[in-house]
Amino acid sequence: MKIRSMGVTAVAVAVASALALSGCAAESAPKEDASANSTAIITANGSEPQNPLIPTNTNEVGGGKILDSIFSGLVYYDATGKPVNEVAESIETDDATTFTIKIKPDLTFTNGDPVDSQSFIKAWNYGALLSNAQLNSYFFEDIEGFSYEEDSELTGLKEVDATTFTVTLKEPRSDFPLRLGYSAYFPLPAAAWDDLEAFGENPIGNGPYMLDGEGAWKHEEKIDLVVNPDYEGGRKPKNGGLSIVFYLDQGAAYSDLLANNLDVLDAIPDSAYSTFESDLGDRAVNQAAAIFQSFTIPDRLAHFGGEEGQLRRQAISMAINRDEITSVIFEGTRTPATDFTSPVIAGYSDKLEGADVLDFNEKQAKKLWAEADKISPWSGTFSIAYNADGGHQGWVDAVSNSIKNTLGIDAAGAPYPTFKEVRTLITDRTIETAFRTGWQADYPGLFNFLGPIYATNAGSNDGDYSSKEFDKVLQSGAAETDVDKANADFQKAQEILLKDLPAIPLWYSNVTGGYGESVSNVEFGWNSVPLYYEITKK
Repeated sequence: MKIRSMGVTAVAVAVASALALSGCAAESAPKEDASANSTAIITANGSEPQNPLIPTNTNEVGGGKILDSIFSGLVYYDATGKPVNEVAESIETDDATTFTIKIKPDLTFTNGDPVDSQSFIKAWNYGALLSNAQLNSYFFEDIEGFSYEEDSELTGLKEVDATTFTVTLKEPRSDFPLRLGYSAYFPLPAAAWDDLEAFGENPIGNGPYMLDGEGAWKHEEKIDLVVNPDYEGGRKPKNGGLSIVFYLDQGAAYSDLLANNLDVLDAIPDSAYSTFESDLGDRAVNQAAAIFQSFTIPDRLAHFGGEEGQLRRQAISMAINRDEITSVIFEGTRTPATDFTSPVIAGYSDKLEGADVLDFNEKQAKKLWAEADKISPWSGTFSIAYNADGGHQGWVDAVSNSIKNTLGIDAAGAPYPTFKEVRTLITDRTIETAFRTGWQADYPGLFNFLGPIYATNAGSNDGDYSSKEFDKVLQSGAAETDVDKANADFQKAQEILLKDLPAIPLWYSNVTGGYGESVSNVEFGWNSVPLYYEITKK
């Protein structure tokens, strides 16, 4: 592919001409509702963010939902995953290495600070510095100056003028413009640097919504957002605000939805999978989304390092009856995984070499486990940690029983009360069991399911997997300017993962949700998150 001075949409279409995402968008655009109340507050489910709301340090769904509502990036993604210019007036490149970014004039944060070149350059440099230990620092590693060895300024960021800056990468990255809708790349106002810790508790954004004054974030309870009256982008709200409730139990959220005490729910509890479509009728949502589910076994755990660990991972994977679990537990709202990405992303393949390790194979699982026992006999219980507030007990118990019955070992779930609690242990590397993992895409490309999770030193590489062979093939694909060649490399990279199994792929998730009787124009996007700004309420 030859790239010559194109805007972001042109680049993105060339990069992923078909981010033709099946089953992710409504068949027609939402209709205007004459009875809608433009001041009505929409209530939705969510979870307590793991950390203060700093874009470069938020890499989980609870915080991400909020950041996407209160900030505007250079681009945003529409319902189908197509990038649309938001803060950016244009993003141009001649070589997929140096990009010139022009910001729309006269944009401000809600406190009046300008959205300018420095608001991006300072935020990105902060996110990239090792000493700041930001979870999303990995997203800046392709920019010149980034270092994993020491604090280093991103020398590839240059201000041209107040509303123009350039980004120079170490190597060509044809999908770079496609990444820029992810929250790691959001700007920060000048006021943030006065006290960043305090800012994280009461962030000032430039998006369609803003916090409803001091105390809007009631920890462990909810966060209240109101419309930003100065926002002029493509996500202008059709309602008066958003109240995201942090439920500790999905069953309670579903009960509130049925009672019309909750307007929008994007996580049906497993206990309602067989009934929610009849309960809600045409207000039920069950559609494909860019979500991959797995569990991770760090090689630092006893019996899971080296050759023994590889044998045990393969045995455990083959001991899981994914077809039965997705049918019985999930009532067909999940599809057994055949790779590490998602079928709704262009470049997906269900014909990867080595994918048979994801098939239920009782005989081979026992054989591999016995080979591992010859290296070091197994003892103890195989445990999978999960957050009890996320509706995971059913499938964790089913997976554990499948492993137990097939391999003849003790296996069980290890519940933690909240998502925040278990994520903190995982992030701190103090958890001593396998643990639930998954990925909701940041942007619609195969690389996003691979690089941030499995590349050496990546911010979401919770198992600390490191493979020179994988990194080399992954980077080869990332540097390709031909989409088909890039995706071929990403498929080869996955074949390495299928041998090493740094995570055990389980299934792809549909987004299963619904909405109340008083709201209309509810549409769930390609990544499973409702388009809150489109929702109207009587």
